Amino acid sequence: MSVPSNSPAQVTPPGQSKAPAQQATSQQAKTQPVQPQTPKPAGPKAAAAKQPIRPTASPARMKPRHYGMVISFALVVALPLLISAWYLNFRAADQYASYVGFSVRSESAPGASDILGGLGSLVGVTSSSSSDTDILYKFIQSRDLVERVNARIDLREVWSKAPDDPVFRFRGGTSLEDLSREWDRKVRIHFDTGMIDLRILAFTPEDAQAIAKAILDEGGILINELNDVAREDALRYARQELDRAEARLREARAEMTEFRNRYQLVDPAADVQGQVGVVSSLQQQLAEQLVALGLLRANAQDNDPRIAQTELRIAVIREQIDAERLKIGSVSGERALSDLVGEFETLAVERQFAETSYTTALASYEAARAEAARQSRYLAPYIRPTLAQDAEFPERTTLLAMILGFLLLVWIIGTLVFYSLRDRR
Repeated sequence: MSVPSNSPAQVTPPGQSKAPAQQATSQQAKTQPVQPQTPKPAGPKAAAAKQPIRPTASPARMKPRHYGMVISFALVVALPLLISAWYLNFRAADQYASYVGFSVRSESAPGASDILGGLGSLVGVTSSSSSDTDILYKFIQSRDLVERVNARIDLREVWSKAPDDPVFRFRGGTSLEDLSREWDRKVRIHFDTGMIDLRILAFTPEDAQAIAKAILDEGGILINELNDVAREDALRYARQELDRAEARLREARAEMTEFRNRYQLVDPAADVQGQVGVVSSLQQQLAEQLVALGLLRANAQDNDPRIAQTELRIAVIREQIDAERLKIGSVSGERALSDLVGEFETLAVERQFAETSYTTALASYEAARAEAARQSRYLAPYIRPTLAQDAEFPERTTLLAMILGFLLLVWIIGTLVFYSLRDRR
C-alpha cells in the first residue's frame, strides 16, 4: 500500500537502518512511469523543492601530465641551471680585463700654393681622421692583426692557461682561423665618433695588458704605413707637376728664341714703337716746312729760289714718311710687323704663364717635401692599456640570469606546444 503524498513522514526509530526503504522507493521510481505533475501552489516549501541539487566536487588529484610537467621542469630548467651554477663557481677560471682607448689625429701644414694665391693646389697632404679611424676599426677585427699580435705574443698559450675550464679557454687547433674566432671572443671593440675602445680578456692581468699594448703598437705601425703611402703619393704627384711645368717653360723659351732668330728682332713691339716715333717726327717736320712754304709764297716772288728748296725738302720728307710706313707694314717683304707683334705677344704670354706655373709647382714640391719630412698622422691613446687588479669575468650572476631566462623560455614554449597539441585531439 502506497503512502499518500500529504501524509506525514514516517519516523524511523533510532538504530534502524533507512537503506531498505530508500532502495524500495528508488526501485518504485524507476519502474513507475513518469506522471505529469500538476502545478502546486507556490510557497516556501515549493520554492525550496525547485532548486537543483548540485553534485559534490571531487578533490583535485595529480594526473600523469602534471608529473610530466614537473619532471620536464626539473630536466629542462633546474638541472641545467644547477650544472651551470656549479661550473661557473667551481670550474670556470677567472679572467682579467685590460682596457685601452685611442683615436687617430691628423695634422697638415698650409702649403706654399695657398700662399701664392692657389693657382694650382697641386698637392695637399690632408687626410680625414674619421676615415683613418674606420680603417683602424676594420684592421683590429682582421686576421692580419691577429697574425701580427700572435707573432709578438703566443696567443694560443696565453688563452690556454686554464686547463680545467674547457668553456672559456682556447679550444681550437693550430690554424689561424681558430685563433681568429677566439680573438673575437676575447677582444671586444666599441667604435663611436672617431674613438675606439677595446676590452681584452686573458687569464692573467699581465697577459691582457700585453695584448692591449701589442694592439696599440700595431695600430700605430698601420697609421705610419698609411702616412708613408700618402706622403709618397703627394711627393710623386708634386714632382710630376714640377717636371711638366719645367718642360712647358723650356718649350716656351725655345719658341721665343726661334722667333727672334728668324726675324732678327729682339722685341718687335719696341721696334714698332721706334718706327712710330720716327714717323711722328717726320710728320712734325713736314708740318713745319708746309708752314714755311706758305709764308714764302705769301711774301716772296714766284721765282724765289727758297720756294723751290722748301718744296724739295717737303717732297723728301714725304718720301721718308712713306718709307718708314712701309717698314711698319712689312719686314723684308715677308710679313707685316703688326702680325709679328701679335705673334710675339702670344709667345710672351705663354712664356709668362709657364714661368708662373713653374714657380707654383716648385713651391708645391718644396711644401710636399717638407710635409713628407714630418708625421702628419699619429695614434693618440686617451686610455693607456690598464693592468687589472681584480677578475671581472666571467660575470657569474649575469650569466646565471641569462641561462635561467633562456631555460625558462624553452620550457614555457615546450609546455605551450604540448598543451596546444593535446587540446587539438
